[in-house]
This record gives sequence, C-alpha cells and structure tokens, in this order.
Amino acid sequence: MSHGKKYLASAAKRTHSEQVSLEQAVTLVKSMAFAKFDETVEVAIRLNLKGKHTVRDTLVLPHGFRAEKKILVFAKGEKAEEARVNGAAFVGDQDLIDKIQGGWLDFDVAVATPDMMKDVGKLGQVLGRRGLMPNPKTKTVTFDVKGAVEELKKGRVEFKADKSGVVHMAIGKVSMDAEKILENARLLLQEVLRKRPADLKGEYVQSIALSSTMGPGVLVNAKEKFEGDK
Repeated sequence: MSHGKKYLASAAKRTHSEQVSLEQAVTLVKSMAFAKFDETVEVAIRLNLKGKHTVRDTLVLPHGFRAEKKILVFAKGEKAEEARVNGAAFVGDQDLIDKIQGGWLDFDVAVATPDMMKDVGKLGQVLGRRGLMPNPKTKTVTFDVKGAVEELKKGRVEFKADKSGVVHMAIGKVSMDAEKILENARLLLQEVLRKRPADLKGEYVQSIALSSTMGPGVLVNAKEKFEGDK
C-alpha cells in the first residue's frame, strides 16, 4: 500500500517497531495527525483469545466527544414514563414496532424492558444487521430504564473483541487535551484487562496500538500498568 507525502512525513516522527508508554503514544498520535478535519483517536487491542473465549462489555468514557445519541425505548406504563422523564427521544411499544417495520430508523440506540422483547424480537432482522437490537450483554434490555438512558446520554459505549481477537474503539478527537484522551484510553484498557477469561492461559494482551483516522499507528508497551493517573 502506498502512502502520501503527509502520511510519510508524520510516520517519520517515530520508529515503527518501538513500543512507548500510553502517555507518549497519545502525544505522538496528536502530533502526527495531519488531516484538515478533526481526526478521531482510535485504539486497537489484540487479545490472545481461544475458541469459546470472548470479551464484551460497556463503559462510559470520562470525556465524551460524540454528539448525543437519539435513544429509543420500547416500554409500557410506568417504565415508558420513566424513559420520557429521563430524556429518551422516542418511547412506545407496538406503535414503534409498527413504525420500524414500515422502514423508519431515525434513532441511534434502542433500549427495551424485558417484557417487551417477545414483540421487539420480531424486528431482529431489521435491527440486528444495523447493530440496533437491544441486548442484555450491552445493558440495553433492562427494567432500569432510568439508569440505561442516563448512561447512554453520557456516552456509554460497547467494546467487543472481533473474530480475530481485536478490540477496536474510538477514544477521542485529536483536538482534545492529551490528558483527556489518556484518561479515556486508560479506562478502556482497565476494563478490557478486567474482562480476561478466568481460564485463559498465557499472555492475554498481545499488542496495543494507537492511531488517528489518517495517521500512522503507534505501538504501546502492552506490559504497562493502566491503573489510572500516575
């Protein structure tokens, strides 16, 4: 793959095989961003996962950087009112199901109370392929509607290892203060480490890399401790 002059000039600022601290990586990624738009800072964590092992959870980053999501809640009665009071953009039951079956999808995330899932399940083909299906694993099937909506409005996001064992997630914008990006990165790494399968043998984290949307990657020392602020 060939790269442009700006990319090559940025890549020349660091040694490709050198592993640096997470703090140094954030500084380098910010300095190497060259696009005219505000690039997203991303982290890729390659895990040693075998067979049945998987890593998946949600977290709320301490420093949000995305526009507030439009939240839809499938609920009835008191739980529907709870969703409305706490700021859900769309609340309903069969009326919303019918609307979605008609092709409407103007929302970013869906939450459902457990008693609604029998009916919401009919939307599996539509919502599933768009990643919008409520799921207990992502805490979007719950009777705690207030908590779910509040966390989603704060920017709760899901992280999940793909089939090759890589957790890939955006953690900020290059325009953000380095310390804020660093705190977001540390929390993600702490949570990924916390989700290590109990029966997994050998090294868990194989590699960690940070990059911006257009910039080159920077390898992070995977043996670094990520317990928070130093």
